[in-house]
Amino acid sequence: MGRKKLKKSHGFGFTHALNYRCPICCIVPPYMLEKIAVNGSPTQREWAFETLNLSAQTRGRRMGLGNKVEAPQTGQKIRIIYDANNSQQLPGEIVRKEGDSPSGDEAVDEAYEATGATYDFFKEICDRNSIDNKGLRLDSTVHYGKDYENAFWNGSQMVYGDGDGELFNRFTKSVDVIGHELTHGVNQYEANLIYFGEAGANKESFSEVFGSLDKQRINKQTVDEADWLIGVGLFTDKVNGKGIRSMKAPGTAYDDPVLGKDPQPGHMKDIYTGIKDNGGVHINSGIPNRAFYLAAKEIGGYAWEKTGKIWYVSLCEKLDSKANIQRTSEVTIEVAGELYGQGSNEQKAVENAWKEVGVEQSSVNSEQRTVKS
Repeated sequence: MGRKKLKKSHGFGFTHALNYRCPICCIVPPYMLEKIAVNGSPTQREWAFETLNLSAQTRGRRMGLGNKVEAPQTGQKIRIIYDANNSQQLPGEIVRKEGDSPSGDEAVDEAYEATGATYDFFKEICDRNSIDNKGLRLDSTVHYGKDYENAFWNGSQMVYGDGDGELFNRFTKSVDVIGHELTHGVNQYEANLIYFGEAGANKESFSEVFGSLDKQRINKQTVDEADWLIGVGLFTDKVNGKGIRSMKAPGTAYDDPVLGKDPQPGHMKDIYTGIKDNGGVHINSGIPNRAFYLAAKEIGGYAWEKTGKIWYVSLCEKLDSKANIQRTSEVTIEVAGELYGQGSNEQKAVENAWKEVGVEQSSVNSEQRTVKS
């Protein structure tokens, strides 16, 4: 899109930030698994501990992917689905390649279709050539581990567990989960937001945004028709919950005796300031998530057309790796003005959204926008 990226540093100034640049990014947060480890049945506790241990082993490092091939030519969509056969070895055996007929294995075919839908979204809506914008081959491994209760992007590929069948279904079941995790790959090649604190919450939120937009586009849903839930279908019918997170109403996605209550805040006054969850990366993503929803609601129509474009340009061309929530608000407002005009309805919608979640803009920035408009 031609703009020069900003290289300024904004954020919390965490001295060991480089340690958080390429983590294992999981869809199910540790605090949810910890609740299961305390409140679940003996078998559920065992599953939760195993998932936590396995995630801890893989977090912060990339696992071996075997022989790699060069990225496909520009514009090609190349998917390869592997089967780990319930082992922890990646990538596993190839079970479906680009152009192959359905395998009959639900996890394999769901991973194949949803990965393709995510590729198409970024190609057709964002004019992006795969995750790295250079035609990266899209590799996915299903049936990872035994009853593994998570899905993650490991820096090179997608990995999906089967769930325990009691609390969680297979993790290929929700297209927005797949879109969410693949967006971690997009972030890796763009702003590369650090996976800690507010920058990490932004990182999670951008993945929620594009995972949700991917689902909305597949279903041809307007802002008003979308459910704005992440992970619908992941919970079994034994869980009291609609999804793992709600962008529209953070903190209301689930309230279950085993999983606990959704802890996400939707306003800066309730922001989590502890060190768990990498400084609240999954918890505090509720704030920018709700800001996106509110902006999309005010702009109207299909959220991927305008609001999504504002967020995409912000991620790829403006934000730096330490951007906190305040900085992200400033950038998205700035980009809205660049794309649709200073003082435009789109820019006002974005500014109103951030104000609604407790992120106020400086008088200097507001005055500058007023003068330009």
